[in-house]
Amino acid sequence: MLLEILDLEVQYGGAEILKSISLGVKEGEIVTIIGSNGAGKTTVLRAISGLKRPAAGEIRFQGKRLHGIPAQDIIKMGIGHVPQGRHLFPFMTVLENIKLGAYLQNDKNKIKRALERIFETFPVLKTRRIQQAGTLSGGEQQMLAVARALIGNPSLLLMDEPSIGLAPLVVREIGKVAVEINQRGTSILLVEQNARLALRLAHRGYVLETGSLVLEGQCENLLDDERVKKAYLGQ
Repeated sequence: MLLEILDLEVQYGGAEILKSISLGVKEGEIVTIIGSNGAGKTTVLRAISGLKRPAAGEIRFQGKRLHGIPAQDIIKMGIGHVPQGRHLFPFMTVLENIKLGAYLQNDKNKIKRALERIFETFPVLKTRRIQQAGTLSGGEQQMLAVARALIGNPSLLLMDEPSIGLAPLVVREIGKVAVEINQRGTSILLVEQNARLALRLAHRGYVLETGSLVLEGQCENLLDDERVKKAYLGQ
């Protein structure tokens, strides 16, 4: 198992946000966590990245416990994070924003190769590489946020609500990119409120409700589950 979470509990101000959840991501998988706003989806990713300290439970990546490891060292271990809201530097160029994702790397040749792969995946970013990030469209900014995470050559990519605020055509393009990234060998843990999109992209899924996992399984089975249809697919 590439990523393994066991009985994870997270609290904010004494309130229990995640209630003893367990999940995993195997090498080569796209795994999704779906659920409504406030279910705790983003908190799962923040706990993995070292941005939120768990109250109990374990998070293991490639067999190593992540507890107490600083966020920057978790990145070095091979976990990339595309945060909700993108969090770009709007007055810096596209290229400068991407290179910020490689600030922990010293191998210039490795960075160069990663940058070439990124521009193959996102040709629009290559044409806009000297443009300020804040002048990009919403879809282009989302691509830039993904590119910034990818330049670190992660084994696992955490994607937090990549479709939020985007037009349907752009959402489909982001979905295609996620599949392409996965086919190149990067595992993905995808958090999405757009359940239909997420379940069509991923291999396996988990349903999170008010901090508790209530369903899990292969995505084709979850798409046919009456509870998922009623609560998340509008059927």
